[in-house]
Amino acid sequence: METGGRQKQDLSLDTGVVRKLLVNFLRDECVNAGFRKGVLGLSGGVDSAVVAYLAVEALGRENVRALIMPYKSSNPQSRADAEIVAGMLGMPLEVVEITPMVDAYLSRENGADNLRQGNVMARQRMIVLYDISSRDRALVFGTSNKTELMLGYGTLFGDMACALNPLGDLYKTQVLQLAEALGVPDAIVKKKPSADLWEGQTDEGEMGLTYARVDQLLFAMIDERRNDEELLRMGFEEEFVRRVKRMVMVSQFKRRPPVIAKVSNRTINIDFRYPRDWGI
Repeated sequence: METGGRQKQDLSLDTGVVRKLLVNFLRDECVNAGFRKGVLGLSGGVDSAVVAYLAVEALGRENVRALIMPYKSSNPQSRADAEIVAGMLGMPLEVVEITPMVDAYLSRENGADNLRQGNVMARQRMIVLYDISSRDRALVFGTSNKTELMLGYGTLFGDMACALNPLGDLYKTQVLQLAEALGVPDAIVKKKPSADLWEGQTDEGEMGLTYARVDQLLFAMIDERRNDEELLRMGFEEEFVRRVKRMVMVSQFKRRPPVIAKVSNRTINIDFRYPRDWGI
């Protein structure tokens, strides 16, 4: 159960500095990889909107393609909000309906629950994104924030897949700060976060916690490396700390490349971990 704490962490951003850093990150990493274009899924939510704003600033509106990929149960407002963002930025927009693709598989899996169906949708969207990236010779930009990544709230090889992720070191509440500074429409910034995987689904409802409170705990636990005793003294409830720590621990496999069995003296991602693959 989540409760209020007496000591509040300062997660405020210098949005001007962060904006410049992330724009340069996208531009530089694209160039370093030999690309000039990017592609992203535009969901109508604040995270993908922020990435769209940053990408357009980094590469130019003509070099960033937005994809809207609705399923038959998707909220029409999500598409409307995504179209507003694309229109404001003047970026190329493409709509790919994923219902036939998803249903072709789910039709043989009678009784698949919401989680399985949501994972299929997320992975199908990434299939589309990577195919379009190949067609356009573009890199896929990710939209997962640090809160989602730390809690494992995402689909491996689905919405967590990407070539570059500008938001992965920003907690959700920090993304909201950046969104306001960038001029993302207020209706998008303030609406309840949702992956829009089934009717009525919200991020906070599914996780059973609020971003505002869990960001406070994660910042103290991860960034400041506070131990359990310190966290309790800060006012976090023991059950809440225990639950969040477990979510971080059991989702570690989602935050690392596939583990390769070590056979040689130079194993990928163990001994061979150059930031770049050249200059061997």
